[in-house]
Amino acid sequence: MADEANRTAFLEIQGRMIETTGKLKQVQNQMRSKEAEKKRAFLTMEELKQVPEDTNVYKSIGRMFVLESKATLMSEQENKFKDGEASITTLQSSKEYLEKQMAEVENNLRELLQQDPGIARQIMSMNVV
Repeated sequence: MADEANRTAFLEIQGRMIETTGKLKQVQNQMRSKEAEKKRAFLTMEELKQVPEDTNVYKSIGRMFVLESKATLMSEQENKFKDGEASITTLQSSKEYLEKQMAEVENNLRELLQQDPGIARQIMSMNVV
């Protein structure tokens, strides 16, 4: 009876660990993407600052280029930069939360294995699907 309860608890913990790991990877990928977006906006702003005010500047829309004022492009890039920073801040807090969840799941697993060392042998002998 206790073996079955421990096995069920292990499977539940394993499921939570897999789910949390997946979410954590997803958040990390989103953060990388937002960092790249933010960097691109920053570099674009740096290049636009060097261009004289009366120069024709073009915005890429798909495979088309549209004439825009320098001020319009600068404000768009500033907004992208600020949005990127805000998204990264939000994602960072999500990442920290998921890391805490992961630590909690690992502690639960450690406690379960200490409580019933026999389950460790069962886990090692299980066929990995």
